[in-house]
Amino acid sequence: MSVFHQKSLSSFYKNRLMLKQQLQQKLQQKLSPQQIQIIRLLELTELELEERVKQELVENPALEEGGESLYPENESQDDGPQESAEELSLADYRSEDDIPDYRLEADNFSRKERREEIPFSGNSSFHDFLERQLGERSLTDQETKIAEYIIGNIDDNGYLQRPIAAISDDLIFQIGIDVSVEKLDELLQLIQDFEPAGVGASNLRECLMLQLERKEGNPATLLAYNILENSFEEFTKKHYDKIIRQYEITETELKNAIQEITQLNPKPGSAWNNSFSDEMSHIIPDFIVESQDGELTVNMSNSNMPELRISKDYQEMFDDYNGNKANQTKEKKDALLFVKQKLDAAQWFVNAIKQRNHTLMSTMQAIVEIQRDFFLTGDESTLKPMILRDVAERSGFDISTISRASNSKYVQTNFGVFPLKYFFSESLQNDSGEEISSREIKRILQDFVNNEDKRKPLSDEKLCDMLQDKGYVIARRTVAKYREQLSIPVARLRKEI
Repeated sequence: MSVFHQKSLSSFYKNRLMLKQQLQQKLQQKLSPQQIQIIRLLELTELELEERVKQELVENPALEEGGESLYPENESQDDGPQESAEELSLADYRSEDDIPDYRLEADNFSRKERREEIPFSGNSSFHDFLERQLGERSLTDQETKIAEYIIGNIDDNGYLQRPIAAISDDLIFQIGIDVSVEKLDELLQLIQDFEPAGVGASNLRECLMLQLERKEGNPATLLAYNILENSFEEFTKKHYDKIIRQYEITETELKNAIQEITQLNPKPGSAWNNSFSDEMSHIIPDFIVESQDGELTVNMSNSNMPELRISKDYQEMFDDYNGNKANQTKEKKDALLFVKQKLDAAQWFVNAIKQRNHTLMSTMQAIVEIQRDFFLTGDESTLKPMILRDVAERSGFDISTISRASNSKYVQTNFGVFPLKYFFSESLQNDSGEEISSREIKRILQDFVNNEDKRKPLSDEKLCDMLQDKGYVIARRTVAKYREQLSIPVARLRKEI
């Protein structure tokens, strides 16, 4: 062995010998499973919380519906069930393997529940409607199976965005059917003949063309079809001058063709989805703020929420088992642990609900204090600039808690139902140094756009100048940001003829 290799190996083993293990103490902040559960309870809407409470009542026999809890409300939230003088020592009975599941599960749901969605019953779906139409066609069993697979790949808007070649591969590997791309195209064309018109298209252009094919062939419809087929990019970018020159048409003829296109449905499947969501997504306000004689009252809208208490039967069972520890069998020890586990979980859940309600009420009261003028008058212009930090400082919670408490929550007022996010806005200054809400800027911006000449829409720079003329000091990029938040397209896309 060369001297060089000997030195290399010597250096290698020397470094290996220098490696050693060390113990280090580190402070690390980590949320407990209970804290995670409280956070998740805080994020739930009123309807979701009702379902969560019902589920807990089913899963935990130590939790009951009742007028008042077994434990007084001023009791510490960390206290568990009251035990006798001969208190149960968990060290006597519990090994590391006996730690209750609810203390280890981060979401405190059963494993079965976590994997399943809540089933909804109701009207037939969009895909059911397509399959009923498929049943009216004369097809072989294999063709029907293939067509059903294609329908299953159509999304809720009515589009088939998966390539036919990929569907052909899926059918071979998943169902064991070898079918050519040509045959799939043939069956897809059959599905595209179904109602609603435009179903089964791969993109917006094809969807609109499929709908125009079913319309009466008047000059406006024929021109609209040609524009979609040959000048779709120019149409989407509203380069109307190019289209007029390309087809040698008048402005009126182009306007009639555009009207034909705008009357089409860009999402053929949306009719089913919207009707279903309208039935299933009624807004249930989480708070009620009432104004009477200049006074505001804030209440939580939890009329459908059952009151919870700890089961007296389970508490008595625990006292009985715990009071007779002498000569306990393994079965009785296991029963004692089970009862203790359920009582702990029940008391924790009751306390968690109380803590959730306290946090939500404190948050809502802080919002009402800041936006008092709006809750008294309903006038949007009275809304003050308010961010999460403002509410956090008044309520005593941190910003992340306020964010969770206000997310997906609604309040019923004398002037309608509003999401809590409605009351939050940034602050700006006018030329006199007075703080104003960004909501006011957005309202003025919307008015400018609504009243603009659609033949010559206002650019962001022009909108910025107009706002500055009104005394609002604002940058062009901020105008662009507010315009996007209002879902207002850029000037070029707002152009009309």
